[in-house]
Amino acid sequence: MASYLQIENISKSYGPKILFENIGFNISEGDKIALIAPNGTGKTSLLKILAGKDKSDSGGKITFLKDIRISFLEQEYDYDPELPITEQVAISAKGFLDSIGPEEREEYWQRLREHLSNFSLTDGTQQMKNLSGGEVKRVAIAQMLATEADFYIMDEPTNHLDTDAIEYLESFLGRSRCTLLMVTHDRYFLERVCNIVMELDHGAVYTYRGDYENYLEKRQERIDNYNAETDKVRNILRRELEWMRSTPCARTGKAKYRKDAFYRLQDRAGAVYSESHLNLDDVAGASRLGTKIINCKNASFYYGGKCYLKNFTYNFQRYEKVGIVGRNGAGKTTFLNLLLGRFDPDDPGEFSGVIERGESLNVGYYTQKGISFKGDQTVLETVADTRLLNRFMFPHEMLNTRVSRLSGGEKRRLYLLTILMQQPNLLVLDEPTNDLDIVTLNVLEEYLKEYHGTLIIVSHDRHFLDRLVDHLFVLCGDGQVKDFIGSYTQYRTFLKDMEAEAKAPKASAGDDSPKKVKTVTAKLSFKEKREFEQLEADIAALEAEKASLTEQISSGTLPYDKLQEASQRIGAINEDLDMKEMRWLELSERA
Repeated sequence: MASYLQIENISKSYGPKILFENIGFNISEGDKIALIAPNGTGKTSLLKILAGKDKSDSGGKITFLKDIRISFLEQEYDYDPELPITEQVAISAKGFLDSIGPEEREEYWQRLREHLSNFSLTDGTQQMKNLSGGEVKRVAIAQMLATEADFYIMDEPTNHLDTDAIEYLESFLGRSRCTLLMVTHDRYFLERVCNIVMELDHGAVYTYRGDYENYLEKRQERIDNYNAETDKVRNILRRELEWMRSTPCARTGKAKYRKDAFYRLQDRAGAVYSESHLNLDDVAGASRLGTKIINCKNASFYYGGKCYLKNFTYNFQRYEKVGIVGRNGAGKTTFLNLLLGRFDPDDPGEFSGVIERGESLNVGYYTQKGISFKGDQTVLETVADTRLLNRFMFPHEMLNTRVSRLSGGEKRRLYLLTILMQQPNLLVLDEPTNDLDIVTLNVLEEYLKEYHGTLIIVSHDRHFLDRLVDHLFVLCGDGQVKDFIGSYTQYRTFLKDMEAEAKAPKASAGDDSPKKVKTVTAKLSFKEKREFEQLEADIAALEAEKASLTEQISSGTLPYDKLQEASQRIGAINEDLDMKEMRWLELSERA
């Protein structure tokens, strides 16, 4: 395979902190690499150097294969909030568009519209300021994918994406023949897309071919071998030390090369591999929790003419762990703010119904916005407990570091500490996995599994939800909230099975082959039985129409007006399917 990228002797430091020093590696055609490292150790810095947005301190050499097409996805998409989607893309992708001819440029716009449609963004005239954070991320990814690059370099592509978008991107990259280097914390995404794990550890790069589980196994072998070698060096050092301590007159005649070798041994003997892990053992637990948590009765909320919640009734229980899921823009953060009574007093929207909160509640709310700090505020000024800071991987040399200089993951970790220090008995986490490294996520998961309070989580991290929650509230749109008992993977499997069943051809009257008979019990009224049967037929018809339109869009033969019309129709079909599938789910539980 051709070498797509060669890196030699590049380094990066910030003040006294060395991120990496004189590292080098090679990426070959077809490699799909996940770059893993603890927060603050240089993942984003490395990608910025590759993108030409930063420079190596030591010079070094970065060589891409000539004539391959390269596309970069940064963590944050720089956009003008007043521009429509298509105009924003025209500006952001100007360099690429200027580099290709008119015919390919038209194909680019066609591919862009197809990707936007698959990301449920069918209206290219929609202004960027009206998009959710996840929708903005989808625009950035669609812009990147439409280049049909040979080599994609991506920094946290799944951050802020809902699961439908993640699964589309996962499917696209999984079947694509592209070469890929990406930073990600999404373990399911990593497993299903990547064939190599590259670790940036203690300033050096280590490459492991295979899946994530193989990486964990081989990494531990490397650490064990390194420490075993250290033990051998210490045994040799003891013998050399005796030689160095021999009579002073004899020492003056000792061979210089052996004395130099002794000092090298001394340095190596002190190099024991150690890891700094997030330690939550000493973080205060939850304060006492009463029997009343949050009781909702017929709660409804409208804002800007849109219904975010309709007749929601539920009493949250002590110690339950619930996940909140739904598409980008479905109102998950709004739902949390309603539960906690955090209305905007200047623009509160229209609320009706009742939401009561227990008097003993001590709420810890981890928001998407993250930590608020003054420009010159230091880590120690943010949290004055040095022992806890050390437990949260902020060693002594970082205490006087300004918060503004921390990496995204380090800021998130510091923010998490400020929340847990409050001893909340109701812990509400809005997208807590964004920017956190995989090791930190594993430790946080273990802590939350044993957390002795009520836990409410909004997350698109499927692994995180699977490990923690007892049930899900699914925000289906138009204010509808459905309760699903089980893990997130079970929920997705259920929906896919339902879709497959809806698509399955109905057996003819004369067909004697075994039939799967659906029995409808008396729990459903006559009218509901007819509705249930009609829903199955409607879902099958909509899926067939969607498949036909998708095939037409992909053919490349549709004129622009028909292409736009087909894209808009797919968006309408997706919304209709969501509503019908959730209604089918509701009726099927009583069938």
